[in-house]
Amino acid sequence: MSQSRPDPDALLKRVQAEETRKAEGKLKIFFGANPGVGKTYAMLEAAHEQLRDGVDVAIGVVETHGRAETEALVDGLEVLPRCVVGYRGAMLQEFDLDAALARHPTIILIDELAHTNAPGQRHAKRWQDVQELLKAGITVYTTVNVQHLESLNDVVTQITGVRVRETVPDSVLERADDVELIDLPPDDLLQRLKDGKVYVPEQIQHAIQNFFAKGNLIALRELALRRTAERVDQQMEVYRRDHAVVRTWPAAETIMVCVNMKPRGSRLIRAARQMAADLHAKWIAVYVQLPRHLGLPQTERDRLVQTLRLAEQLGAETVTLTGENVAQEILSYARSRNATKIIVGKPVRSRWKEWVFGSVVSDLVHQSGEMDIYVITGEAGEGQPLIRRTLRSTNDASGYAYALAGVLTATAVAWLMFPYFAAANLIMMYLIAVIVIAIRFGRGPSAMASIVSVAAFDFFFVPPYLSFAVSDIQYLLTFGVMLVVALVIGNLAVRLHQQAELARYRERRTGVLYAMSRDLAMHRGTGLLAQLAAKHLREVFDAQVAIFLADVDKRVQLQRGELLFFELDPKEAGVAQWAFDHSERAGLGTDTLPGASALYLPLVGSSGAIGVVAVRPKDPGLLLDPEQLHLLESLVNQVALAIERTRLSEEAQHAHVRAETERMRNAILSSVSHDLRTPLATITGAASSLAEEQRVLDPAARRELSRSIYREADRLDRLLKNLLDMMRLEAGAIQLSKEWHSLDEVVGAALARLEGRLREHTVNTAFPADLPLVLVDGVLLEQVVINLVENAVKYAPSGGPIDLSASASDRDVIVEVADRGPGIPVGDESRIFDKFYRGSLAREGGVGLGLTICRGIVEAHGGRIWAENRSGGGALFRFSIPLPDQQPSLEAETQHGQSFSIEEQ
Repeated sequence: MSQSRPDPDALLKRVQAEETRKAEGKLKIFFGANPGVGKTYAMLEAAHEQLRDGVDVAIGVVETHGRAETEALVDGLEVLPRCVVGYRGAMLQEFDLDAALARHPTIILIDELAHTNAPGQRHAKRWQDVQELLKAGITVYTTVNVQHLESLNDVVTQITGVRVRETVPDSVLERADDVELIDLPPDDLLQRLKDGKVYVPEQIQHAIQNFFAKGNLIALRELALRRTAERVDQQMEVYRRDHAVVRTWPAAETIMVCVNMKPRGSRLIRAARQMAADLHAKWIAVYVQLPRHLGLPQTERDRLVQTLRLAEQLGAETVTLTGENVAQEILSYARSRNATKIIVGKPVRSRWKEWVFGSVVSDLVHQSGEMDIYVITGEAGEGQPLIRRTLRSTNDASGYAYALAGVLTATAVAWLMFPYFAAANLIMMYLIAVIVIAIRFGRGPSAMASIVSVAAFDFFFVPPYLSFAVSDIQYLLTFGVMLVVALVIGNLAVRLHQQAELARYRERRTGVLYAMSRDLAMHRGTGLLAQLAAKHLREVFDAQVAIFLADVDKRVQLQRGELLFFELDPKEAGVAQWAFDHSERAGLGTDTLPGASALYLPLVGSSGAIGVVAVRPKDPGLLLDPEQLHLLESLVNQVALAIERTRLSEEAQHAHVRAETERMRNAILSSVSHDLRTPLATITGAASSLAEEQRVLDPAARRELSRSIYREADRLDRLLKNLLDMMRLEAGAIQLSKEWHSLDEVVGAALARLEGRLREHTVNTAFPADLPLVLVDGVLLEQVVINLVENAVKYAPSGGPIDLSASASDRDVIVEVADRGPGIPVGDESRIFDKFYRGSLAREGGVGLGLTICRGIVEAHGGRIWAENRSGGGALFRFSIPLPDQQPSLEAETQHGQSFSIEEQ
């Protein structure tokens, strides 16, 4: 086995991933093609083997479906109790996730991975329960059938005519540490079905005529086998990559066909497609772009586009490589993809040209090692040596004229130097001219300049002068060396220039991809992302660009504002819709509706098409360039992923809002129903006692009952007032009517209203005599004090003190309300101001809105409120009210009566 040193970066990345998964449990999936093949039975047998080895095993969910042999295997294994959930009048037994997490066995058995949980459970799907178990470090054994894989849902529907509603994401299968295929031939499965080992007798005939038709079983079995084989192939590729295995392992056939700009490309593609079909193998079409290809004629570049497009239409994966050595690039990529066969076209060069310029086919044959090389004959008369086409296509007549001018210039400079410098220095002038001509005008003019330079040097600077005759035969060697050096230097200069151009092109492409990725990652909102994407595409391709997004009816609509940059022909709206419906390219340069003036590419996300991008370039031939087309497709894919990510984020946010709304609704109903029921029961009881004519009550009893009715009615009034105040705060409907007030008067009024509630407590107040007046809404501030004191009453022990105090600074006044109750749980100092938060140690119930209302009122005044635990035990609440720059004068107060009134909206 040929191995080399593994890639350190890839190895480090894999080690980091393995370290991350070490803390998680292992996932083993028993995978089958159909129900009844024995997945649950195999899972239980594996569990018994682990149990015999001393491993802690428990059953979370196992569905035996009444099969005696399966039920027998359940015996001897611990079965965790299930939770009972009511749904539409029925009682359903569901997997108890919390019980499993609390039990925390080493291995837990979870049958039927694709099962949908009853409403009200933590997760909607059982596979989500499994993910939580794995994160908790519990190993899971589970079962699933091939028809439940999300990616195969449409295929299964087409085969069986039955739409499977319960599916599992393919990522769950890919994440599995072990997949064991449980296979059973169709005839054996049908026999088990007839024997009543799969379904109850009354369902057998219906199953055989529908889902369990033999053809369906064969097709589903093939899907399961293929999916398992793909997983094994992926595991082999990971091993080869991690261990840097260079040699090809022909475990599965992979065909790679190499194409270029020659007419034979379509013939090679069709031959590769036929071979792949015969061998049931995957195949790849590869094109190696050399720097000199950038200057080839547009007709040849168009031919390459058509060849690659044909390959895609026939089901191939197309890849464009770049490099200097075609054979090395092909073989390197073939080994990375574990290709077993390479198809190339037969060379059409003469033997001596192959010897001089080299042969890709020969290099492939000699360096391919264990891979098979198939050389297919091209069509008669096709192709010419690439070097000749390059010379013709990359150099026009003006280049040759400039080459002659460059040689004449070098000759003039050398003539001036001739009396003072040796002949070798004069040759340098000609070499400089050749280098400049090669960089500016290409190989053809540089080759001509090399030849003309030798002739000029002979004519002007070699005796006899002004003659091509040579008096010293040694100059023949000088001419030969000079010509070879000029040709080599010219060729190297051309290659260096082409590589620089290619590097600049790659840099521009990378810059474009980075700029778009950055903008799409930084912004949110479907409309904004569409505008940013269209802007980048317009700049890159110098084209009119528009983005269509699908509405709820699956009809694509042009985004608002795009009409400023895209002239939409109503006839072409149907092209955009076709591209969306079929998730394929359409319009300009395609085989579908090619008469359209724009190219329409679908925006395809993980869940299907979400829109269409329309591109109408000023130069229609631009998008025929394979590199430009691939760049466009890459950018469009980025746009699709960004828009889909934003939509999923918005959907998740909406789902969170709906869930939070439902939670709050339930909390309101739960709290309000309890707090309404208690005072209403007291009022009802007291009122019924007063209303009974048979009972004679003494005045004291009647007075106490009347007071009970009053107290509970007042309690109901405060409850409803809190609810209404909370609604007004959230709706922004609170209007402050600010006036100058003395803080001790506001507190005194609040305590007077709470006189009955404070009978069992000692209230201590400490307000300095020089406390400044505050500009507040007196009614609302009184409500803040009432809510804080009521909160203290709920938690303070009977007879315990409640302390109120205030202090002032230059900027604000701070009011404190303290008790000697159990205090605030650590970490809940800010949570207690959330809606419907209620402490567990309260002596009385409540809705959990009082402190939330306090925060809203205080913040509306520009202050803040906070809580902390009191030294010596208890809770301490503080709120601040900002002071204006100036206090009211006594004269102003007397002139206006009692106070100023400032209305604030």
